[in-house]
Amino acid sequence: MTNINTLKTELTTQIEAANDLQALDDIRISALGKKGRVTALMKTLGSMTPEERKTKGQELNVLKNEITNQLKKQEKVLKKVEMEERLATEQLDITLSIRPERKGHIHPISQTMDELVTIFGAMGFTVAEGPDIEDDWHNFTALNFPPGHPAREMQDTFFLNNPAKVEPEQKSGDTRKLLRTHTSSVQIRHMENNEPPFKTICFGRTYRSDWDMTHTPMFHQMECICVDKDITMAHLKGCLTDFVRAFFKIDDLPVRFRPSFFPFVEPGAEVDIGYFKKGEGIKLGLADNPNDQKWMEILGAGMVHCNVLTNCGVNPEIYQGFAFGMGLERATMLKYGISDLRTFFDSDTRWLDHYGFDPFDRPNSATGQ
Repeated sequence: MTNINTLKTELTTQIEAANDLQALDDIRISALGKKGRVTALMKTLGSMTPEERKTKGQELNVLKNEITNQLKKQEKVLKKVEMEERLATEQLDITLSIRPERKGHIHPISQTMDELVTIFGAMGFTVAEGPDIEDDWHNFTALNFPPGHPAREMQDTFFLNNPAKVEPEQKSGDTRKLLRTHTSSVQIRHMENNEPPFKTICFGRTYRSDWDMTHTPMFHQMECICVDKDITMAHLKGCLTDFVRAFFKIDDLPVRFRPSFFPFVEPGAEVDIGYFKKGEGIKLGLADNPNDQKWMEILGAGMVHCNVLTNCGVNPEIYQGFAFGMGLERATMLKYGISDLRTFFDSDTRWLDHYGFDPFDRPNSATGQ
């Protein structure tokens, strides 16, 4: 007990010399732990007289409190030093991780349109546009569908209820507005407002009163027209053959032309492509066995009727041309293996995730298809 001051000095020196928290904790244990030096001295109080116990007990309590305070003070200093070292050397990225976001996709119809623009753009065609709401003249009469023509029944459409004021270009027929049944009306408007030659394609929504597994009230069409002084049926056949082979990416895809009637062309033809059965499905192309070769209609075509040219102010004695049209849904289903037409309009994002296309991988005239 006579060495309390010496012990205080010694412990104080050790505490001040401690340079890390672990060394400081070792000093605390050696001084105040169960077997510590201060604790050992306090255990000797039981063998003293009451007077000695009172005096020495007070001195040991003072020593214990001073050592405890010095340990806390030094611990605070060492923790501050340690934090400063960590701040100087460590880095913590507190930015949020990238939020998982659903990646958008291009609808197959939009993809098909881009592919067609790329193909026909390479042939020198330009894109023309027109309204969805048409009049009788541009949708029927100018295309050689005069009022009462039976072919109009094949294109039953939706008429607007409110009577429309007759516009300057409305020349004959029903004065009511209607939803166009084909994009051929775009060709009529283009020829009326421009001078020949014409070499255009057009895309858009079309409307007919159909609804079943293979038809929808609204669908998309692509139509093409080429009018010049020396255009022949040979140009039509060459253009269509190159087109379907480029679109389906089959160099030897067989193409067949069958005579058919359309009021706006003469002569007219149905265009078929070859396919053959393979397993449970079909494969486009030329069958090894001629007996296995089958044909599928994909579009209608022909030489533009002279009445159509005359209705648009084009002299058929000087100019002639070809035209053809195709349903985009059917071509897309055939190329990309989509089995149900109605799924195009279900707005199901799961379907779009499966059949959609990467927005950064769209075809264009700069990079090719």
